[in-house]
Amino acid sequence: MITTTFRNERFANALNLVPQKIPPIWFMRQAGRYHSHYRKLKEIYSFMDLCKQPELAAEVALGPVQEFGFDVSILFSDLLFPLEALGMGLTYDPGPKLSFSLTSEKDLLKLKTPEEAIEGLKFQKEAVIRTREVLPKDVSLIGFVGGPFTLMTYASIGKHDGNLSFIKTNQNFVDQFYSILVPLLKQNIELQLQGGAEVVMIFDTAAGMLDPYNFQRYVARPISELAKLYPKQIGYYAKNSTEEHVRQISEIPGLAGFGVDHRFSIKQTLKDFGAYGFIQGNFDQELLFADPSVLKQKIKEYLLPIKDLSPDERKGWVAGLGHGVLQFTPETSVHMLIEETRKVFSE
Repeated sequence: MITTTFRNERFANALNLVPQKIPPIWFMRQAGRYHSHYRKLKEIYSFMDLCKQPELAAEVALGPVQEFGFDVSILFSDLLFPLEALGMGLTYDPGPKLSFSLTSEKDLLKLKTPEEAIEGLKFQKEAVIRTREVLPKDVSLIGFVGGPFTLMTYASIGKHDGNLSFIKTNQNFVDQFYSILVPLLKQNIELQLQGGAEVVMIFDTAAGMLDPYNFQRYVARPISELAKLYPKQIGYYAKNSTEEHVRQISEIPGLAGFGVDHRFSIKQTLKDFGAYGFIQGNFDQELLFADPSVLKQKIKEYLLPIKDLSPDERKGWVAGLGHGVLQFTPETSVHMLIEETRKVFSE
């Protein structure tokens, strides 16, 4: 285990389940297409450049911290880079495209070994180091990797929301791919922690499409392996997760915490699962497109039930969105949500 120093006091309190009045705040996709800072950089550099050149990745990550005052910054990268490192050529035009797909066990022979592939991910460690150098001293930094099941869906069908019948019914194929992928993710996480990430989040955009049995097999088991190797340094988020999915994740020993989307009551989730680790989320990101007067009311409708909880009852909460910031979200709305959150809980 790599010793971690937490830079942001509120974030450290949330991870250690210490009661506090004001929660730490970070959003998924807080550095991205909605933000003028990112769009200006994108006029000059490609997405691949912004991810793979450590100084540029740090500049992208720093922008929203300076603009909005987030408590936590996130490594600017992409969850598909482990597949590229395994030899599946990756381009963005504008969305991600792999050079080939895994459609049979024979295709697995085309992949590099984890020991070979990790060389293609060392830029992430340098990006974390550089990001830590430019961030304010009191801002925490987290890394991230794609969830094994989500990476599997992209590798086999090229996206995360298509027909998953092949994956769901060919467990031997999945097990063989996981025997390559999971060791690579272990090394990938190690690199980011070595670079100075305080926690590494595992993002699973496809896992919500699984039934409870397959979720246990394809998600909970490998996440348990990672949490055992890096106790209290791994967080998890699955888009469109169910209560059963959340229950399985909450029971993983050593997991630092997890996020839930906007379909969950954060108040109830804190009551049901708050003893297991931090809980991140979950204001509905689509509400950020509302007119300012409407948005302000929606924010209060969301926050006041949480404020009814005592600091001890809401310990571990990391304020955020149900998913990530959407493209074209008004920057003024992001400002309002952050400012209102801190104002409500400071009163």
